[in-house]
Parts: sequence; structure tokens; C-alpha cells
Amino acid sequence: MNSLENKVAIITGAAMGMGRATAELFAEAGAKVVVADFNAEAGNEVVESIQAKGGTAAFVKVDISDATQVEAMVRFAVDTYGRLDCAVNNAALKPDNNSFQDLDEEYWDKLQAVDLKGTALCIKYELRQFVAQGNGGSIVNISSINAFKPTTGNPAYQAFKHGVEGLTKAAAYEYGPQGIRINSVAPGAIRTLMLSAAMEGLGLTEEDIIPTMSRLGRLGEPREVAQGSLFLSSDAASYVHGTVLHVGGGFELL
Repeated sequence: MNSLENKVAIITGAAMGMGRATAELFAEAGAKVVVADFNAEAGNEVVESIQAKGGTAAFVKVDISDATQVEAMVRFAVDTYGRLDCAVNNAALKPDNNSFQDLDEEYWDKLQAVDLKGTALCIKYELRQFVAQGNGGSIVNISSINAFKPTTGNPAYQAFKHGVEGLTKAAAYEYGPQGIRINSVAPGAIRTLMLSAAMEGLGLTEEDIIPTMSRLGRLGEPREVAQGSLFLSSDAASYVHGTVLHVGGGFELL
């Protein structure tokens, strides 16, 4: 039921972390994967890794804050594999590390451009392709536990991840009647370079954060988030629409 055999999938931010794990898992599930990222060297390495394991993948360089590049990303998927069936909008910048009174306006603008506007642009052009094809599709937006539970030191990141949830609901409400399913995944504390950078900026270690960020007593792994995106993108979730899947070890309960 979680098969994506012969489906075409775009994964943004696929060069590392949760994005890479998602691209690899989707390829294992039979999808033809478009690895989309700004980092060409790392992105091509992901493609080579997938191909070495017998999967199908191609890389496209994209800055999702640029509408022209996002439109070209979707066109690349269609030109390369003939269609688009699903997309996981995962690309994001690392959280800000400032208290609200020390809000960094310059970084606020960068985060907004990628995490919120960039996600909106991805949804826009993916929807256009799905509507043109006329037979549905699936979008999964990666938000964050911070869209539901506040923490200290990252007001901009939290604001824009709330926005990703708003985009998900707005698009789901409008395009559900056309058979296009749109959902989100809200990761908690996942062992990624992004989390490591955030912890370093706050002077914290894994041991410091686990008691307050997981009821399972550990950090999550990128592949565990990827499993959530795979479920939502597959026919196993054929009646799941406009909702959020928490992958955070119970963080939202704390």
C-alpha cells in the first residue's frame, strides 16, 4: 500500500537530512525521484547513491525563493519523466537563534523567502501541473512541531512554520474537489545537521533537549520523517486530506 511504483516525485531540499532520506525512501518504494536542491554537489551525490541501489533519480538545482526556478523545477520533472504525481516540499533554512527582542530582521527576510514564500511557490507550480494533468496528485509540506508548540529563541522560524500549516489548509480546501490531496508532516526533534546547528547556536546538547522534546527518550531519525511523507503520498492515505501528521516522539504532548 505504500508503493509509489512508477510514480514521479519531486523532493525539495533533498541533498541532505530529512530531504535526502525522503528521496532515498521514495526511490526504494519505486518512484522516479527528482532530487531538487540548491546544493548541486550534494544533490548529485544523492542521485548517484539512489542509482547505485537500482533506483531512478535526477537532480535539478533550484532556489525555491525564485518563482522562475520553481516553475523550471516542475517542468524539469515533467520533461524528464513525463508527468508529476507527488511532491514533498521539504526545503527550509535553519531556525533563527535570537530572542524576540533581538529579532534579526535580515535573517527574518531570508527565512520568509525560503520557508514560507518558497513553499508557497512550490505548491503553486505543483498544483498547476496537477490541474493540467487532470487526474489528481499529492503534496506533502514539511512544517514543524514549532507550528503547534512554542520554544524559545526562534520566533521567525516558528512564525513561518505556522504559515506552512496555513498554506496546507488553504490549498487543501481549494483543490480537494479536484482530487489533489494536500497534507503536512510536522517533525519534532530529528537528528539532522539543521538541529545540530540550532543546538550549537543555543549552547545545548542532545542530552539537554531530549527530556523536554520527546516522550520516547530519544531523537528521531530522518528516515522516520520520510516514512510519514511516504504514507501520505501513497494510496494507503487515499482519504487523508488537509491534515497534519506529527512525527515527533510525542513532543506535542509535553
